Amino acid sequence: MTFTVSAGETQHGWAVGTPGPISTGPLVRGRMHTPAPGPGDLLLRVEACGVCRTDLHLAEGDLAPHRRSTVPGHEIVGRVVATGDSVTMFRTGDRAGGAWLRGTCGTCRYCRAGQENLCPRSTYTGWDADGGFADLALVPEAFAYPLPEGQDATSLAPLLCAGIIGYRALRRSALPEGGRLGIYGFGASAHLAAQVALAENATVHVLTRSARARALALELGAASAGDAYDPPPEPLDSAILFAPVGDLVPVALEALDRSGTLAIAGIHLTDIPPLNYQRHLFQERNLRSVTSNTRQDGRDFLALAERIGIQVTVTPYPLSRADQALADLAADHVTGAAVLVPD
Repeated sequence: MTFTVSAGETQHGWAVGTPGPISTGPLVRGRMHTPAPGPGDLLLRVEACGVCRTDLHLAEGDLAPHRRSTVPGHEIVGRVVATGDSVTMFRTGDRAGGAWLRGTCGTCRYCRAGQENLCPRSTYTGWDADGGFADLALVPEAFAYPLPEGQDATSLAPLLCAGIIGYRALRRSALPEGGRLGIYGFGASAHLAAQVALAENATVHVLTRSARARALALELGAASAGDAYDPPPEPLDSAILFAPVGDLVPVALEALDRSGTLAIAGIHLTDIPPLNYQRHLFQERNLRSVTSNTRQDGRDFLALAERIGIQVTVTPYPLSRADQALADLAADHVTGAAVLVPD
């Protein structure tokens, strides 16, 4: 085991205290002991950590906590400062990324079939184990990603969840080559998925309530940008719902052309209102959910993002203002992706 930090060194971080509305202050700042890396673990000094809507769902109680006082954050860019036994792919000083998927059993029928995202014993960073809203974070080597040296950490961080989940949602939407894609909600994940679709010659229509997000969509090359409840200017081959708003499910389904597919990208969604079979599902329209991602999704997306030169729109916050970052995310005051950086 190699250490470049002192065992027992204290660090600053944020943990979810009592989940509740963001106005009640569910995120609590404090000092904590440095975690010691076990076999196969990397200890990262955090260079940047993206703020995901899943972190907000955990803080507000939309996702039931899996443990007490968990440190959120699963879009972690850091430097390896310590390694546990059996680590072979990373060395001290390497840049590595930690993402949402943290562990799988490797033996169930889903893992064996290449569907590890559906593993019943899967674990997640910032939910089952402490994440990156801190100075230091543990990441299992088997679920870490090597990251390029030449790119700013704040631009890399959102790729590790917003990017990967958006990529999987795009693939789940079954968008045909040169097809027409509708994107509902336009935050961190959506603005990255849109660029992948555009690079693959799709026509992209963005539908969101945020005027700033609509402006960003047009800057990135969207063919149109309207309100979330407006009909798109043409029938859609595919659609992705990024906003956690169940009321938009029938809206998006109705916007699909025959045999079109709607993929719901979020881990949490408010209740879906009743669907009318003729208006929303007939003519072989499809409704799909998106559950986490596989490591292969991550590898494929990170390689694609580098190849197409994906542009990441970032709103940075110092780590000491993580609570404000979550509050701004809850109020839709963040354009692109919020990212925490060391003070």
